[in-house]
Amino acid sequence: MPRNVVFVAPFPTDVTMRFVRATSRLPDVRLLGVMHTLPTGEDLKLFDDIVRVTEPLHQKDTLEGVEVLRRRYGQPHRILGILEPMMVQLAEARARYGVPGTRPEVAELFRDKARMKDALRAAGLPVAAHKLVTSEADARAFAERVGFPMVLKPPAGMGAKATFRVSNLEALLKAVVGMRVSAESPVLAEEMLRGREFSFETITIDGKPRVSSISHYLPSCLEVLETPWIQWACILPREIEGAPYDGARAMGSAAIGALGLDTGMTHMEWFQKHDGSLAIGEIAQRPPGANISLMTGLAHGIDPYRAWARAVVDGELDAPWERKFAVGCAFLRGMGDGRVASVTGVGETNEAIGKYVAEAKLPTIGAPKSDSYEGDGYIVVRHESTEMVKKMIQKIIETVRVRYV
Repeated sequence: MPRNVVFVAPFPTDVTMRFVRATSRLPDVRLLGVMHTLPTGEDLKLFDDIVRVTEPLHQKDTLEGVEVLRRRYGQPHRILGILEPMMVQLAEARARYGVPGTRPEVAELFRDKARMKDALRAAGLPVAAHKLVTSEADARAFAERVGFPMVLKPPAGMGAKATFRVSNLEALLKAVVGMRVSAESPVLAEEMLRGREFSFETITIDGKPRVSSISHYLPSCLEVLETPWIQWACILPREIEGAPYDGARAMGSAAIGALGLDTGMTHMEWFQKHDGSLAIGEIAQRPPGANISLMTGLAHGIDPYRAWARAVVDGELDAPWERKFAVGCAFLRGMGDGRVASVTGVGETNEAIGKYVAEAKLPTIGAPKSDSYEGDGYIVVRHESTEMVKKMIQKIIETVRVRYV
């Protein structure tokens, strides 16, 4: 009998479909979809059936979509998805139908950043000081305790895109008023961590990280969002032993235990502060964004999408990972606003480093400028030497230019 695997994938983005394809290739899987927008071409054929919903991020539509598929095909074997805004809904669906996977209380703990940090601090792990602000009085009290700058974000925000910095009391109080902060609509205020920003990824099975990877953000995501001329890069160095990496692995494994994750992929952002100490930014129970899954596969010579699928569907890991390469990604964006008018320097870049390019997506002429720190395109390079990868990333940043009109 085939295993009924329900993949809740509201929109068929390129990244989502990489995970869908890997899941479809597992043996004895009947792939069933809950979607808002259908994929096209060969990707549509991956599914044995799809239920379309109109409000894909709402709990009601998720549960109703799964129920329709259950009536047609029987008990689901797994209920999956990769989007952070869907994690709680997926957990609720699993609980309703008795399907293995992350429980609702764990998904809520990962999603609610204030509760997450409370749990991490209670476990003795270093995290930024924080407060769930519900009024101007709350904001003033927190500012008196931690000072400026500080960071504001929604309690269930995702990544740096939902985050911004305030540098003084006037800006803080103005933000509280402008965001209409209240007990019903709080904002999470955090001490701003300073230093070098990294990420730590795992595939965790039965509560134990089985494999892990580390990446380095150049510079931090928040700095990129605040500084339009900076092009962001992410590097997976080949050498990830010794300080501070060993400390990050211990910290990340302890965080997973403190939050109670059973099986899945995790993505933790962490800082090495100026004094050398480490601190957790936040951790998510999902695959990483920013091409880190792709780069993890390239660094270790494995298929990261299949590795995720094997973990969450089969509860298995194919093999240990060996770090064979350094990998880097330069995200392409330029100054100004409007739509992409031109991309120059591609030929020169290709002549210099083309044989080391593992994947590239150039900005689309005519497309509106992205408001993400990931920009409008990217170039991924791979080499045995970390220093060579850094030099190639620098070459891309200095040579490729995106212009808008």
